[in-house]
Parts: sequence; C-alpha cells; structure tokens
Amino acid sequence: MSNQHETINPATEETLATYTLMTREEAEGNIELAHQAFQSWRKTGFAERAEVLRKTAALIRERQNDYADLMTREMGKTLAEGKQECELCAAICEYTADQGPTVLANEARELPGGSAVVSYQPQGVIYGIQPWNFPLYQVIRYSAANLMAGNTVLLKHANNVWGMAMEVEKLYRDAGIPEHGFRTLLIDHEVSDAVIEHPLVRGVTLTGSPNAGRMIAQRAAKVLKKTVLELGSNDAYVVLADADIKKAAKVCVMGRTYNAGQTCVAAKRFIVEEAVYDDFRDACLAEMKKLSFGDPTDSNTRMGPMARKDLRDGLHEQVRKSVDAGATCALGGEVPEGKGYFYPPTLLENVAPGQPAYDEELFGPVAALIKVKDAEEAMQIANDSVYGLGGGIFSADEDKAVRLARDEFDTGMVNINGYNLAQPNLPFGGVKQSGYGREHGGFGLREFVNAKAIMVTRN
Repeated sequence: MSNQHETINPATEETLATYTLMTREEAEGNIELAHQAFQSWRKTGFAERAEVLRKTAALIRERQNDYADLMTREMGKTLAEGKQECELCAAICEYTADQGPTVLANEARELPGGSAVVSYQPQGVIYGIQPWNFPLYQVIRYSAANLMAGNTVLLKHANNVWGMAMEVEKLYRDAGIPEHGFRTLLIDHEVSDAVIEHPLVRGVTLTGSPNAGRMIAQRAAKVLKKTVLELGSNDAYVVLADADIKKAAKVCVMGRTYNAGQTCVAAKRFIVEEAVYDDFRDACLAEMKKLSFGDPTDSNTRMGPMARKDLRDGLHEQVRKSVDAGATCALGGEVPEGKGYFYPPTLLENVAPGQPAYDEELFGPVAALIKVKDAEEAMQIANDSVYGLGGGIFSADEDKAVRLARDEFDTGMVNINGYNLAQPNLPFGGVKQSGYGREHGGFGLREFVNAKAIMVTRN
C-alpha cells in the first residue's frame, strides 16, 4: 500500500496536493508529545484557556476567506457556505470561552460532619475522528470544548480534507495552544486503531457512519475508554395540514440541499398530511427548480458538487434502487455529464419501507416525499427509523408542535417552523443509531472530564 495520498478538487477533478501518511511510530510519538503538553495545559486557569479560544475565534474570522476557499477546493461547498461555517466556528469558540468557567467550576455539596466538592478535572489526550462535510466545524465542535476543559487533542480527519486538517493545527498553535496541545495525525485506519488502544489516549469521539461508530466503539470498549458518537440520520420533517405550505416547502428544500445535501441534520424525509400533500409537492418542485448547481466558486451557485465520486455514485445507486422498488422520481435523479461530482436536486415520491430512500440515509440532495392521513400517522412514520438525530414539524399551532416535538419525536433535536444547523448554546447529538453523547451548549465540556468527589470530614 502506498504511503502517499492525494486530495482532489470535486468540481474539477484536479489533484490539489499530495500528503505522506504517518507511520504508527510517528503517530505514537505525537501521542506522547500531546500527553506531555497535557501536563502543563491542565494546570492553566480557565481565564487563560478562554483567552486562547477567543483568539482562535478572532483568527477564524480573520482567515475566513482563505478557509472558505480551501473548503471549496477540497470538498466542494460554495464559498458562501464556507464563510457561514467559519462564523459558526468562531461563535462556538466564544461561547465555550464564556461558559467554560461556569460549567466546569467546582460545586459545593453537603457532607455529614464536613463538606464536599465536585471538581471537574481534565483526563488527558482526547482523540477525534472526523468527516469531511464540515471540515472546520467538525473539528472545532469537539476540540474547543476539550481544550477548554484542560485536555489536549488529536485529530484524524477525513483524507480528502487534509489541507484543512493541517490548517486547524496551525490555527490553534497561532492562537496560543501549546505546540503539541493539538496535533493532526495523517494516518490510515490501521494506525488509527492503534491510537485508540494507546494507553495515553483517554477518550475517543467520532462523527461518521453507524458502521464506523460500531467499530470505533467496540475497539474503545475493549480498552475501557469512553466514546462520544455522532452518527447518521434520516431526519423527518413533518408538514401538518395547518402549516404555511410555501414557507414549509422553502425551508425543507433549503434544509435538504444545503451543503449539497451532505449534512447529518439535513431535512431528508418530508412527511406530509394528505390534505396539503399536492400543494406541498408542487411548492417543493418549484423551489428545487430554482436551485442553480455547478461551479462552487461562482457567487450565483446555490449548490456545489458532492465531495467524492464514490459518494455521488453511491447516492445515485440508492435513488435507482428506490425507483426500482416503487418510488417515482418527480425531479432530477440523473448524473450530469462532464467534469465534477455533481448531482441535481432530486425529489422522490411514493417512498415506502423497503426502499433506500425510506430506510437509509441519503447523504446528498435527494428528498423523500411521504403522504400520510393525519398527524398521528406522521409521527409514527417519522419515528419509523433506526436513526434519531434531528427532525422538524411545521404547524400553525405552535403549542401542538412543541408538544409533539417534546413527547412524541424520538430524536435529539427538533426544529419547529424552521431549519437550523448546530447552535453553540444548544445540545447537539442523537439517539438510537444516530449515536450518543452531546456536544455544544456546555454539554460537551463535561463529556471527557473526571467528575471528582472531594470529601472533607471535620467531626
């Protein structure tokens, strides 16, 4: 096997750069250096760590044009989407800096005959395995919280975005993290397995597919290490009969096609009451037909290419199998000719169990449209999935929608009458085969710390 890896521009199919993979010995050397950096970083105060994260936020904003350009070249998102990703990352750093000292502060507890304190102590080196779809955000999401907590961090990024992987290491170093406090490992799966098992690695966090989650969790469990997993999803967006149909269609199409549909919390299944089904379908078709897809560097382009040829071809195969099993294609569904890994906005109707569009995650700009008789059936079908990351409800009755979201929707996150990506101040994560653990909203700050009980007896 070659120890060289090339990154490819998905819009032009041109080679961008060539990287040399690290050996197992080199990766283990970086683990030891990260552990050494932990010995000093763990002793810093919250104020010092927070200042580094605020500097990180400032540098992200300062470099956003360069970062957005790199994202576009490496994985195909539009420049506008890349800049939005940068702003989200800066906001996460600032929120973590603001909230960290409170969330991680010592807590006094009662103890008969004395007093007690709960102290949240860092554990050491935390290893993150991250995907390509949001190449800066996926890294900031787990690393900012862990650095604020006093841990040091290793990154194995998807190999099609290794340019960004190296840029994040430089970003943190420029912001003031100790030289080995954050290190990028350019490694393959075999070396990654050795990293998970290394005794100096104290926790593992993964964003990826359910199959990857199973393998990583099993390997970590063998050496008794905690994991946080954010896996796939097949998010349902429920449109009730009293919804604003034009708004619902516009939001659902945006939620399905943002980042070329390569978003774990994308709106994927549109579940619509039959009384408004035809109107909603027609409105969706009208919105999808407005979308321009093509050169992601063109400011008029709404949707760039998919990130890799195998991903585009795999998506098309899911569409083909769904149609063969009874779905109908109302729009799109054909691979365009020419250079680049493009796929058009696609709308499938008559989607039913047994079809990939119903059962699986379609990680691209393909929406599944499902007709139901009422809200009760809508929620049954929304929950009829092995996944449970996000979802949405559209209704004029906000109280009813909130009740359904709270009491009926078996997911980690629910949007009502809108579509939102991750928010710095709210928990992010799922249930069922969408994984476990939470990030953002202060929750990620405590995922990899030792909640230590200190008991003082005086009588």
